[in-house]
Amino acid sequence: MSHLQGKTVVVTGGNSGIGYAAAKKFRDLEANVVITGRNNEAVADAAEVLGVTGIMADQANLQDIDEVVRQVNESFGSVDVLFINAGVAAFAPVEHMEEEQFDNIMNINFKGAFFTLQKFVPILREGASVINLSSINAYTGMPNTAVYAASKAAMNALTRTAASELAPRGIRVNSVNPGPVNTAIFSKLGMPEEAIAEFAAAMQDRIPLKRFGEPEDIANLVAFLASDEASFITGAEYTIDGGINVNPLLQ
Repeated sequence: MSHLQGKTVVVTGGNSGIGYAAAKKFRDLEANVVITGRNNEAVADAAEVLGVTGIMADQANLQDIDEVVRQVNESFGSVDVLFINAGVAAFAPVEHMEEEQFDNIMNINFKGAFFTLQKFVPILREGASVINLSSINAYTGMPNTAVYAASKAAMNALTRTAASELAPRGIRVNSVNPGPVNTAIFSKLGMPEEAIAEFAAAMQDRIPLKRFGEPEDIANLVAFLASDEASFITGAEYTIDGGINVNPLLQ
């Protein structure tokens, strides 16, 4: 995938987890990489380590998105790859989900992601690639994930529609649906370490490959979808979950 050399890549939420791994992968492929994130210090540190451009931006804030687009346009002129990765998770039963939690999840995971795509469209190069980070939770019906799952299902619906609308410009739009991945997302939920370890062990036992994915596993798939090797792929969803959805009733 050396033809990504010199291409301009934007990764939202690129200061940690899957976004960080993707930014590193693109940087290793000699692309010009821009990462965004809500924490100024974290973005600056990640940008320095990776050797990329960092811009502080909250994906839920449309003015922040406008500023990212302005800076990217001013510095690079156009974008070849847009990886809409930034997202949050909060889990609660339907009857206990608070409106504030609902709004936070939807504002970042779907509204912010939607407007990130909308505002970048004018500076996407002909033949560009957009990759949306979704989740297998869009389909699993896992308890306590109703709002998070709905936000990811919405992303997959957006992927299909945007793929149709942007096809005349040769712009491809695809989704990646990861299963359990070793990131810091669970620690950010305020769960006790013991509960996290118990949950992880139970989940890992259900995965046919008997391990969680690594951020680099997802980054490799994202880089493939961004490349010319995936030039005939658009409107697609790629599940990358170690086989957990092959037949969950038999796990």
